[in-house]
Amino acid sequence: MFKVLVSDPISDMGIQMLYDAADVEVVKQSGLSEDELIAIIGEYDALLVRSQTKVTEKIMNAGTKLKVIGRAGVGVDNIDLEAATKRGIIVINAPDGNTIATCELTFAMMMAAARMIPQAYKKTVGGEWDRKFIGVELRNKTLGILGMGRIGSEVAKRAKVFGMEVIGYDPFLTEERAEKMGVKLGSVNEIAAKADFITVHTPLTPETRHLIAKPQFELMKPGIRIINCARGGIIDELALVEAIDQGIVAGAAFDVFEVEPPTKDHPFLSNPKVIVTPHLGASTIEAQENVAIDVSEEVLHILRNEPFKNAVNMPPVPADVLNKLQPYFSLGEKIGSVLGQIAQGAVSEIVVNYAGDLMDVDTSPLTRYIVKGIFQNQLESINIINAMHLAKSRGVNIVVQTSNASNSFTNLVTVTVKTKQEEKTLAGTLLAGFGERIVRIDQYPVDFAAEGNLLLISHNDKPGIIGRVGTLLGSNQVNIATMQVGRKVIGGSAIMVLTIDKTAPAEVLAELTKQDEIVNVRALTL
Repeated sequence: MFKVLVSDPISDMGIQMLYDAADVEVVKQSGLSEDELIAIIGEYDALLVRSQTKVTEKIMNAGTKLKVIGRAGVGVDNIDLEAATKRGIIVINAPDGNTIATCELTFAMMMAAARMIPQAYKKTVGGEWDRKFIGVELRNKTLGILGMGRIGSEVAKRAKVFGMEVIGYDPFLTEERAEKMGVKLGSVNEIAAKADFITVHTPLTPETRHLIAKPQFELMKPGIRIINCARGGIIDELALVEAIDQGIVAGAAFDVFEVEPPTKDHPFLSNPKVIVTPHLGASTIEAQENVAIDVSEEVLHILRNEPFKNAVNMPPVPADVLNKLQPYFSLGEKIGSVLGQIAQGAVSEIVVNYAGDLMDVDTSPLTRYIVKGIFQNQLESINIINAMHLAKSRGVNIVVQTSNASNSFTNLVTVTVKTKQEEKTLAGTLLAGFGERIVRIDQYPVDFAAEGNLLLISHNDKPGIIGRVGTLLGSNQVNIATMQVGRKVIGGSAIMVLTIDKTAPAEVLAELTKQDEIVNVRALTL
């Protein structure tokens, strides 16, 4: 008999399958302090929480029988993931349960912005009969969706029913999948220029922060409306207010803010063209039940030693395998991260080759780290447990190979990412005394530490280029720590890899790109 403790208020209907399970005893006891939880947690095999209970390392150390912690929701900030991993406790969440709730809120906000419903309501209940609220229809309008994951895809389906033309932006949306959905592909700037409505459904990452900012607002046609039910910070709030004042944006509807709750003087709160709600994306009865159902089902799978998904930390790995692979986890993730940052277009295939010491061991945990690294800047919810599932659900073919040849290295990890536009390859190794090294980029041999802020510069092999790059960076107070150059033939194509002490400003990167013989400049962070 397994014992499950539910320490936060969670819908009984959502956890009904746990009550019905013959091999499970459920105890609900909310409002417990850390000390109270420590005193009783040793009896339980599973713990279910929402956001109220803080699951600390002390609690997990006391939970000697704990196999799984379930979070009935998406975020796991209240759970010490590192401590759980060390203890071999699987942490799961429910990332799909609020998909429809957030999608429907997006449409509610879109229609409210189109018809100015809250503004008209406010005047009407205030005693004014003002019929001058002239809105627009959704039919025959162009909707731009930034982020075509679970929620963005559901929004696209409903937009088509409303008679809207949909343009989607997502680095990992293939043309084939877009065509099946009836969605045209476009860049952020193309969407900004063509759309009548824009809604965002990306995670908030360094790459998506202020994805829509002043340069994009300057491309927009007057009368556009902006919706954000995803994450605060994807849209530059001050730039949006400025675009409203300039008559570019006719209205906006935001369920999220860069800082929550917003301060009383936040410009959205006093702007009559901005509709705001207090982060209600997942606030439906159905969504709250769905996340509880999802997490209950996963808990049962884990307790019964059945296949499971949606884990946000690493499950236990046999000690002998873990000891051999663990030094490579960081290297694999960094190789993937670099490829994810430099590969252009939707990824269709990932080929991983292990050589040398890695030939005779189960490398599947390491492959997960590599795949996670490739997608981590685009997919907020990706982790080493669901990386393979998320990649395959996007039509990405993953091929794992082994070979004897390792180019004189005792170990070598080589990863190739294929898109419709190009193939990019990176190879890395662990060198005794030198740590993680990248030793190949495409056809170019290199040797640099896989860490810090990097500049990858593709150029033609001509005299003076290295000097010009160094001078330009130095004049902008960007210090070069290390430099690597790689070429195949004199005078042909070449690359330059620079480790710099701080992130290079965007204007410096733009100036580098303008230099003669320089083909491409990419800033990387490891």
